[in-house]
Amino acid sequence: MTPDAHVDACAELVRRGDPDRFLAVMAVRPELRAGLMVLYAFNLELARAAWITAEPLIAGMRLQFWRDVVAEAGNATPRAHEVAGPLASLIVERSLPASVFQSIIDARTTDSERVPFDEEAALWRYLEASSGDLMALAVRTVSDAHDDLARAHGTAQGLANYLLAVPALEAAGRVPLPDGRPQAVAALARDGLTRLDDAGPVPSAARPALLAAWRSRAILKQAARNPAKVGEGTLGQSEFQRRGSLLWRSLLG
Repeated sequence: MTPDAHVDACAELVRRGDPDRFLAVMAVRPELRAGLMVLYAFNLELARAAWITAEPLIAGMRLQFWRDVVAEAGNATPRAHEVAGPLASLIVERSLPASVFQSIIDARTTDSERVPFDEEAALWRYLEASSGDLMALAVRTVSDAHDDLARAHGTAQGLANYLLAVPALEAAGRVPLPDGRPQAVAALARDGLTRLDDAGPVPSAARPALLAAWRSRAILKQAARNPAKVGEGTLGQSEFQRRGSLLWRSLLG
């Protein structure tokens, strides 16, 4: 994918809105960065849809815009939007499946509806679609498909990020977890770690995309050991640990 002004705009969106993924993309080979930046800018646009407005109908209209962008890719003139145009090009160039994009968009309707997850299985379905499918697309952007492995890593990453966001979600009036008791939170984190352990060996070609999940294991281990950190908002790493662990992962693969 050839870098241009729109791709640069996507990179700036990711830099400001998703710093972890931005750092991970900047740690991979330059020729792989453009597609990942576009994909993660698209993800940001979806994630913001539910937070820009309190009206589910308006959020739904924003999500419908992205459904149309995906459906029209390769069949119509790309829309005049700094993310939509590069996204349509990426879909065509890498033969990315529209059904996976639609799965991610469907998951984001949960954010706009603001309905609590009534059971743990519903939360896992949301994470598998919103984060697992995103990772599957990221891997396809840089290599051949390794969908099962990518979804396992992406879902674990989604859980780690979700646990980090619990205090903010609660402050916004959401009920983020179906069971917020410490033992249930710890069990949830252990399930995320099991998904990582069961994913199997990582093909070298997929590593540039999977690097975006570099913090997942450390965060889930914290939550499993001390689930109170989730509600307290003290889950995570220092800036030194965060950047150092990315460097270590990128050097060792």
